[in-house]
Amino acid sequence: MKHYLILCVDDEREVLDAVIHDLTPFSSHFELEAAESVDEAREVLNEWESEGGKLALILCDHIMPGTLGVDFLVELNQRASTRASRKLLLTGQAGLEATVAAVNRGGLHYYLAKPWQLDTLQDAVREQLTDYLLAEDGDNAFHYAPRLNQARLFAAIHDQPFD
Repeated sequence: MKHYLILCVDDEREVLDAVIHDLTPFSSHFELEAAESVDEAREVLNEWESEGGKLALILCDHIMPGTLGVDFLVELNQRASTRASRKLLLTGQAGLEATVAAVNRGGLHYYLAKPWQLDTLQDAVREQLTDYLLAEDGDNAFHYAPRLNQARLFAAIHDQPFD
């Protein structure tokens, strides 16, 4: 089993499929899961954690039926098991208030607007995963090097500042 999860949450199946497709290069080192609602995301996360895995990164839409994406990020930020997880808001509909709430209360680490560019999405995910693994599993981060920012990873390993 892969130890770390990348969870993508969006109520539009086409968008969710596109995000998963664009993140396929990360599937060699991270488990990729998709959820069409916050309730489904909770189920995926609970099952993953029950098997000993950790949520490394979540990409979440904002406007969804039921629980809003920002509210879910706030919920994750309040849970001890997911507080350190990197949180990305991927949306075209979040207003300034929702975005500020996600930053201030939800521990939002990155905001991407729809439609996204492939390179921008992959670079953001790479940087966030690098941050997560250096902070949470620095001793083993080297095993994930092919999917991380290698310059930052090697600088951290050698205790050298990265410009």
